[in-house]
Amino acid sequence: MKHVSILIPHDSVMASIVDPRLIFTGVNDFLAQVGKPPAFKVQLVGLTREVQLHNGTFSVHADVLISDVKKTDLILVPAIGGELKTAIKKNENFFPWIIDQYHNGAEVASLCIGAFLLASTGLLNGKECSSHWLTANEFREMFPEVTLVDGRIVTEQQGLYSSGGASSYWNLLLHLVEKHAGREMAIMAAKVYALEIDRKTQSPFIMFNGQKKHEDEPIKQAQEFIEKNVTERISVEELAVKYAIGKRHFIRRFKKATNNTPIEYIQRVKIEAAKKQLENSRKNVNEVMYDVGYSDIKAFRTVFRKITGLSPIEYRNKYNGEAVEV
Repeated sequence: MKHVSILIPHDSVMASIVDPRLIFTGVNDFLAQVGKPPAFKVQLVGLTREVQLHNGTFSVHADVLISDVKKTDLILVPAIGGELKTAIKKNENFFPWIIDQYHNGAEVASLCIGAFLLASTGLLNGKECSSHWLTANEFREMFPEVTLVDGRIVTEQQGLYSSGGASSYWNLLLHLVEKHAGREMAIMAAKVYALEIDRKTQSPFIMFNGQKKHEDEPIKQAQEFIEKNVTERISVEELAVKYAIGKRHFIRRFKKATNNTPIEYIQRVKIEAAKKQLENSRKNVNEVMYDVGYSDIKAFRTVFRKITGLSPIEYRNKYNGEAVEV
């Protein structure tokens, strides 16, 4: 039987405590129904016996304190809310325990923005990580030694797991159920809780908002120029000349400041504009393509799918209730 420790951090998101408990105890119930022993011993683990959440609206009672847990097999780090640096500070007493348990053989999984707590332990340094796309820029700024993987739902490296944003963590929970209780139980959980099993990417949900929290003023001006001229075909050479920077140096500075190459940034701005039109207008794909500065439908579809994981028509049909098939 695997010992599962679900942490109760200060400023955590209630659902990301309740949902892991629900799925792992639920699997035990499924197993009991077919006469099999439970797969998991599930405990809520806190720094104190009671943790108040959402400004005191809810309180969660820990089954045990971290000092009571000498050995565990799987640690789940829920999502946190509020001001992230403050939340990390409030929960720093978890970190030595998480590190010790990991080095003693435990696996550790962060859910959504819980990645900020896991990254604060240092265990993710030099490794890849998933988190909510909305906090990607802040994560990269705070943890430069961790490689944040855009769009991926589940990341796994050396016994460390992380998930994408919001409800994406259900896919990580299903992944862990499958690993420790088998594919049959994961499929059963997916069916009972109406989950889409094996979803790999959160790309369709990502809204691109260029990173501008940097001090490189010419690069910031280049970003704004790209965003204001979404219908134009803009080249890197044109931008380098416009801001009087050598092309190679411009590319390096742009990448350092924004975490995107200039070409990637141009593409993402254009595709974000296309997404909004596909969501909110009755234009067909060709009309949208021309509006964002593309003239080659194959190139447009290729870039659109690369960024969103969907074709333009699939995206429109998913998010535009008034979409008309073309």
